[in-house]
Amino acid sequence: MSEWWHIHLAQPWWLLLWTTIPLLAWWLYRNKQRYFAHIRLPSLQGLHTHSWRSRSVWLPWAMRAVAVALLIFALARPQRELKEEKVKAEGIDIILAMDLSSSMLARDFKPDRLEVSKKVAADFVDKRTYDRIGIVAFAGEAFMQCPLTTDHRVVKELLAQLECGMLEDGTAIGMGLATAVNHLKDSPAKSKVVILLTDGVNNAGYIQPDVATAIAKEYHIKVYTIGVGSQGEAMTPVSRRSDGTYIFGLARVEIDEQLLRQIAQQTGGRYFRATSSSALERVYEAIDKLEKTEIEVTILHRHTEVFYAFAGIAIALLALELLLAHSLWRSIP
Repeated sequence: MSEWWHIHLAQPWWLLLWTTIPLLAWWLYRNKQRYFAHIRLPSLQGLHTHSWRSRSVWLPWAMRAVAVALLIFALARPQRELKEEKVKAEGIDIILAMDLSSSMLARDFKPDRLEVSKKVAADFVDKRTYDRIGIVAFAGEAFMQCPLTTDHRVVKELLAQLECGMLEDGTAIGMGLATAVNHLKDSPAKSKVVILLTDGVNNAGYIQPDVATAIAKEYHIKVYTIGVGSQGEAMTPVSRRSDGTYIFGLARVEIDEQLLRQIAQQTGGRYFRATSSSALERVYEAIDKLEKTEIEVTILHRHTEVFYAFAGIAIALLALELLLAHSLWRSIP
């Protein structure tokens, strides 16, 4: 109910019509003989002059007056106002660097590593209300899937479109990190972060991970690295058929954890290992808590029209008054 305290009238001059309501009431009172039947009797003995109908004969007129008042108020265009205010919020530039190598289709996560990684990343995006977020995809090469934006609907749509096979197969960790750094280096944000998720070992790309790490450190870009995959062996794509479908087989899960730790340590971030869906969710929750930078955000005011509510009540009152006037309070003639 508190939202109704913020009512603003776009055209308040219509309220001047309210002054006509008392005048109309006075005119009706002066001319009530025209509207209320009366009979002169020598005596009132034996007549019940104080019935509920006689006591409430004014009610239809009162309902009509209230309805007219509400219609006039609706003409003034009442609007619910959300005022402009400045609030303290958390805003960071974040690039999600996602591994799209074929091993991300491994089935140690249900349904596979990539689908779980996309879902958990989308949940993370929902929590970062004021952040600019972008997406870099990498496999044997890397590209920018989504530039930095505050339109998180677009971020999640493009995140959902990531698929293995979009790029040449392989795991170019250095390329993925370098592409993310290249899009963050000129950002004016005080805090710049890369969340790099991979399930393998660097085996492709012409930019080595140590070079990309040095560039990230130079531009004060913090890198959180995530190694995703269970311990031991997992059902993983081992080859492809002529029609492009994958053949799965048991293969050892190999993640270069030492490299991922070095990238994180040298840039001021942290390395996480996620061996299950729930573990990956906890990783993103931990990163969400670690990355808090306070900024000032201006929220602009806007108006929502609410005149239809008052007009609707007025029309309902008029309809009810019309019904009662021709039934319970019917007059003669």
